[in-house]
Amino acid sequence: MKVGKALWVLLFIAVINSMGFGIIIPLLLSYGKKFGVNKETIGMLTASFSIAQFFATPVMGALSDRIGRKWIMALSLLGSCLSFILFGLANSLLFLFIARIVDGITGANISVAQAMVSDMSTAKERAKNFGLLGSAFGFGYVIGPAIGGLLSKLGERVPFFFAAAMALLGMVFAMVFLTETSSDKTRKDNQNTKLFDFSPLISVLKIPAIGASIFMGFLLTTAQFTMLIGFQTFCAEQLRLTPVQTGLFYAGFGLSGILMQLLVPWISKLVSNKSWILLISTVICSASMVWCGLATAIVGFAIGIGIYGLFNGLRNPMLNAIIADRMDEKERGLVMGVNQSYAAIGQTIGPLLASAAALLSLPVIFYVSAALIIGSLFYGWRLKQSEIAVNI
Repeated sequence: MKVGKALWVLLFIAVINSMGFGIIIPLLLSYGKKFGVNKETIGMLTASFSIAQFFATPVMGALSDRIGRKWIMALSLLGSCLSFILFGLANSLLFLFIARIVDGITGANISVAQAMVSDMSTAKERAKNFGLLGSAFGFGYVIGPAIGGLLSKLGERVPFFFAAAMALLGMVFAMVFLTETSSDKTRKDNQNTKLFDFSPLISVLKIPAIGASIFMGFLLTTAQFTMLIGFQTFCAEQLRLTPVQTGLFYAGFGLSGILMQLLVPWISKLVSNKSWILLISTVICSASMVWCGLATAIVGFAIGIGIYGLFNGLRNPMLNAIIADRMDEKERGLVMGVNQSYAAIGQTIGPLLASAAALLSLPVIFYVSAALIIGSLFYGWRLKQSEIAVNI
């Protein structure tokens, strides 16, 4: 299988996988209400997934280094399938928590997909291919909520079973059409590595450039999920938008990020240095969050969110390419797993910070997001400095 074909198979799997997540996430609160889920416990339900993923993803990543990416990708999708079925069959709050924890434990699909892109790409192609992978995941997340809303009209459990079918389809595609990307040497070198060793969650952070990239990604992810709470609250309370209008607004935000990720090859030609692209886009994102905090009407708010969506779309392709350029080939799955672990924690901390900020005022949510982005510039500058040191 040629690299081009292998990448397209992986992108298709990424779309149908993220579509399943996009389908169920907006429905968690409304579906779970009859089981006792409320505004307080929805945070705990979300956190249960992230905490499980924090500890499990490095293990799954290390396992992909040992036995191969293809089989771990298939196992991860099977876990998602079982999780969605549990949601559809749920009859208690405990069932919902078990479902999210199962998904968190097996939720290595993103990090394994990133390791596969790194395996199959040259250093020159990585930013472009990570951009395509991000676009594929983003596309699934954008169309998923719309599909979930339509399917919910057929029955409140239907979207969960459909999401399970999508994950199962992804697993079949992974097993039948996906070619193994890790080398025989990588798998042989990792036969004796400890799988349930959580020390890499700390030791990987000490690797020059990689640690700075993971910290920067963690802060930017936390900032994004802080912003998302502000986005939803502003649309509902300030702009008085209906859920449908808010969904369309959010889809526009998601599409702006996808557009920028598709433009990564052109941007990389215009500015060849990944660290400079990161620094410039990060400064623009922080300014757009301050703008959103000052906005009072839909036009100004849409401009701020649109600019943020565009330049935030450059984050993952650049950071993942930098990490892939610096990591040891035999530890790609492990390092990408650690990176995803910290992103998962950022996804949990962000909403908590937003809830605390909202106690002061709605604009403070966006200022907190801006502060986190500005804080990430420290690590962005460290990346730039390490790049200079390597070139001297």
